[in-house]
Amino acid sequence: MRALVLGAGMMGRAIAYDLARAKGVEEVVLGDISLEVARRSAAWAGQEGPGAGKAPKGGLAAIRPVKADVSKIASIKKFMKGMDAAVGAVSYRFNVALSKAAIAMKVNFNDLGGNNTVVQNQLALDEKARKAGITIVPDCGLAPGMVALLVARAVEKLGTADSVWIRVGGLPLHPVPPLNYKIVFQPDGLINEYVEPAVALRDGKKVELECLTDIEELEFPPPFGKLEAFVTSGGASTLPDTFKNRVRDLDYKTIRYPGHAERFKAILSLGLGSTKPLKVGGLRLAPRALLNYLLLVAPDLNREDQDSVLVRVTAVKGEKKVQYELIDLGEPALGITAMMRTTSFPASTVAWMLGSGKVEKKGAFPQELCIPAESFIREIRKRGVDVKLQRL
Repeated sequence: MRALVLGAGMMGRAIAYDLARAKGVEEVVLGDISLEVARRSAAWAGQEGPGAGKAPKGGLAAIRPVKADVSKIASIKKFMKGMDAAVGAVSYRFNVALSKAAIAMKVNFNDLGGNNTVVQNQLALDEKARKAGITIVPDCGLAPGMVALLVARAVEKLGTADSVWIRVGGLPLHPVPPLNYKIVFQPDGLINEYVEPAVALRDGKKVELECLTDIEELEFPPPFGKLEAFVTSGGASTLPDTFKNRVRDLDYKTIRYPGHAERFKAILSLGLGSTKPLKVGGLRLAPRALLNYLLLVAPDLNREDQDSVLVRVTAVKGEKKVQYELIDLGEPALGITAMMRTTSFPASTVAWMLGSGKVEKKGAFPQELCIPAESFIREIRKRGVDVKLQRL
């Protein structure tokens, strides 16, 4: 199997790292708009030695860095030629164009997703993908992503469900006020989660919810203790559509330390989430661009600190309950953060399943409709993403 990874940032290099160690993978091409970044990431992903991740008997696959500008689709098509799978680890803004390129080159494609409208545009390519004999699967990170398959498996165990609650968060182990947060992925994606409409199911009907609302208290084992969870956009992705006839109530909330939601809501109340440019002195600037920059450079949000990822997916039917839980602390000694592992390894696992022929359906699908959930869960556990079935 040969795989193409587009984007060599934190997530892209971790995808390449995992694919290079996956059974049957012979070559990974890692592309980035900066060849130097691609080279550094390829060298990191190809590291060997104690704790570097178990390599298959044949050794690590070759990782070849290339300069790849995803805004120039003609050149991307050349890199896709002869690949069994391609993974998008770039901004969601490019995912529709990359999906179309994959169809043209007859290459399976999946990505990290993150925007509901973009995903719907990708799913509209279903017939073209089916005719090309390939599979396109958007939203394959953490949330949206892995949680969709945890929901699928939980509901499968119950048949139908009264309620499905999805709670996910990336947190620093040592929070610093006032936001008690650490930037673990692109700030623009974080803002998107806090300002775009959120979708959910209420009484079997798809509804939109306002973000940063409906704050609830929940608890995880030490060192976390009491936390909060609140409505955010994107994490539920296609689940309300997929399960509207099998689940009565379904929602997605982000986990943070207590007080985060109200403080960020105050920031957005100043208009800093707006994309409409304002004239300030002699400059025209979109407030959201300024907020994105400030989050990117704020010392308290970008300090050195170990991160964690918490996941709790609960499905309830009467007195029966199925619950999956994950507490991931990453591998700091190896340079793999919790967010890298829980976002990138699910994406690399889907790419490996696509490229290895373990996904039978052809077309464009949400992953809960085409990826075998139990097989996926087994594979990510092999990769150190220790999802536990809490109780049944």
